[in-house]
Amino acid sequence: MEQATANKKPRTKADPTKKIKETYINYVLENGSKPASIFKFVKELKIKEAVFYDHFNSFENVERAIWEDLFSQTVSAIKSDAVYDEYSSREKLLAFFYTWIETLKSERSFILQSVPKKMKPEFTPYYLEGVRTGFKEWIAEVLLEAKETEEVLVRPIVSDRYDDAIWLQFLFILGFWTKDDSKGFEKTDAAIEKSVNLAFDLMGRGPLDAMVDFGKFLFQNR
Repeated sequence: MEQATANKKPRTKADPTKKIKETYINYVLENGSKPASIFKFVKELKIKEAVFYDHFNSFENVERAIWEDLFSQTVSAIKSDAVYDEYSSREKLLAFFYTWIETLKSERSFILQSVPKKMKPEFTPYYLEGVRTGFKEWIAEVLLEAKETEEVLVRPIVSDRYDDAIWLQFLFILGFWTKDDSKGFEKTDAAIEKSVNLAFDLMGRGPLDAMVDFGKFLFQNR
């Protein structure tokens, strides 16, 4: 008896945040809307209301956490790739968006319930506020490397807003994907490739920069 007790392993406590998020997703999918109240939700979940409030203070915060999980999975996936560090900054952004869409596929039905049919790229929805913070931290590293390698140019005022422009691109791609009905989301893949290439072509050295340099040369050697 003593031996059996000694060999008995302590139970691992279930993570309530995971259970809350999974149940919330299932509820929205089955009912097409948020739960009517936290009281009713925790009753169905069979946990005390205080346990819910220990981790979240609203359904909006549950949604934020769900999206933040998807973002974290995406960044972890691309950084775990053995060749990630060898990528150019352009390739890192392409890898992010392709992987982001692959990650979102696992929760597409829930996402279609969350994302409005008419997204306004100039406004960040409340459920993406945490993702925006994480994305801008990640893209800041990518852009710093791009500036050091001169993959993008440092321009007065403009280069300080590169991250904002790429966040708008993030929202555009998300909205495009939610409306994409092509096989295997081929149109979204094309939108990612074309928009990322355009962004880096605009941030990189272009004909206008060559003209400015030539103008400076003529002025200095007049």
